[in-house]
Amino acid sequence: MLSADTVLSSDGLEVADISCRYRAGRGQPGEQTGRHAIVFVRRGCFVRSLDGVDAVLDPTLAYCLNPGQEQRYDHPHDQGDDCTAVFLEPGLVASLWGGESELPSGPLPTPPDVDLEHRLLLRSGRAGADPDELVERAIELTARALEQVDWRRVEAGRPATLRARRALADGVREALAEDPNRSLSDLARELWVSPHHLSRVFRAATGETVSRHRMRIRARNALERLAGGEPSLARLATDVGFVDQSHLCRVVRRETGHTPSALRRLLA
Repeated sequence: MLSADTVLSSDGLEVADISCRYRAGRGQPGEQTGRHAIVFVRRGCFVRSLDGVDAVLDPTLAYCLNPGQEQRYDHPHDQGDDCTAVFLEPGLVASLWGGESELPSGPLPTPPDVDLEHRLLLRSGRAGADPDELVERAIELTARALEQVDWRRVEAGRPATLRARRALADGVREALAEDPNRSLSDLARELWVSPHHLSRVFRAATGETVSRHRMRIRARNALERLAGGEPSLARLATDVGFVDQSHLCRVVRRETGHTPSALRRLLA
């Protein structure tokens, strides 16, 4: 039995917890997928056969899926396996893989930091973390996995000069000051760069992620409303772009050390 639990679906990207409970034996030939994905093995072991080539996959490896590929999965043990899958829209694949729309066919080694990050990403998704933060982390995770095959291709299109990188970071800040709800992909399209490069360049230039900067802008917009005496925290959370009132309270307290209710009393 194969089951999938989606923990994130946003901005051209989906993260899912995939569980396989087939007994030991040879799988069915001709299995196909309709989407691009990178699949990180968390537990267990299985053999993937693609184009007549067998690859043993265990928790030290990841592998890629491309639409239309026919494959077979054989299971040497009865214990089954668990994986984390990151599904990607074609445009996002091309932006991450040097303009190519087909991901590599062979296994991808997963160093300890990459392995830990896909497990933390899954945990954060299950816990209901901010979707913008999760998307940025998932894109970075995918890029780090692909770098194990060809880092030059992943780095293709990165702004070459310090001035260009600073200008890119300033462009993000200008855009989010106008509308903090712009997604990472929207910002990347507007600034003519890949989401992956946008995220990395912004973090290198400012010391924080795009998603964290977005949250800081939202928190300051909330402070302005609280200073005006905004009575409803639930309405405030919706208006300034938080997931819900609890999300608003967590972020504002992290930014200021005070709850929104206390800040309303201090500022009004």
